[in-house]
Amino acid sequence: MDTPNRTQKKVTLLVMAAGMGSRYGGIKQIDGFGPSGETIMDYSLFDAVRAGFTKVVFIVRDEILETVKEKFLPRLQGKVEVEFVVQSIDKLIPSSYNITERTKPWGTGHALLCAKDVIQEPFVAINADDFYGKDAFASVANYFKNDTTGAHAMVGFTLSNVLSEHGSVSRGVGEQDAEGYLQSVVERTTIVQENGKVISKEAAGDRVLDPSAPTSMNFWGFHPSVFALASSMFDDFLKENNQNLKSEFYIPLIVNELIHRGQGKVKVLGGGNIWFGVTYKEDKEEVSSKIRALIEKGEYPSKLW
Repeated sequence: MDTPNRTQKKVTLLVMAAGMGSRYGGIKQIDGFGPSGETIMDYSLFDAVRAGFTKVVFIVRDEILETVKEKFLPRLQGKVEVEFVVQSIDKLIPSSYNITERTKPWGTGHALLCAKDVIQEPFVAINADDFYGKDAFASVANYFKNDTTGAHAMVGFTLSNVLSEHGSVSRGVGEQDAEGYLQSVVERTTIVQENGKVISKEAAGDRVLDPSAPTSMNFWGFHPSVFALASSMFDDFLKENNQNLKSEFYIPLIVNELIHRGQGKVKVLGGGNIWFGVTYKEDKEEVSSKIRALIEKGEYPSKLW
């Protein structure tokens, strides 16, 4: 591995690995995709270490906690600090709410909040099962190293490049102003490709989307000040949705409110040059093939650790 180019400030990587993977049909966070059985998460960790991140926080479900510890602690020992946080159904939920029938986590915004007690520095929140490439990690590490504005950040990916051929996907589709700051991001939960167009399937009817729109693949850079707003919003969310078994509190909801209230700006960063992920089981071989191609190009060693 390259010698890490340490950023002057501490930067934490928050890996959201508590998803259920219902459409994948297995625990994709710890499934092997690389030639030596590496998970997609391994490549993100490798890229974060060489970009100069100083700590990793894993957000996991209780049933995979020990497996994740056994797999990743030895690989990260001596390279970065490591914390593990369990995202449980009842974490941060007031006892006055009856949520006994809920079976799925509360979403990425809740995952973010689960880590608030172990993060006091700028941090980057990512999905465990998405492959983002080294440029994304270098871009956001460099941003936090040099930023004097105090703005948050989002690595933007082109919408047409982050779809699946095997079914619908959920994406945060953004708009930015002339200065490169995010104006809004909307979570579109059912995006498909039909007849050469990118379409969001919605209750009010199909919406045609701009294929070049800057898109969130949940690669967010935040200052810890985001936790106060997120906590307040989650309280309001629970009042309205505690009995809705499928409701989720998404990070883009937090970002939009932050922008709307004028409580902060979000810079859209470059570095989103490559992305692939696994939503469906059919995606696995394609992802493994793309990783092999990157290894052949010299982007990664055949054995990471």
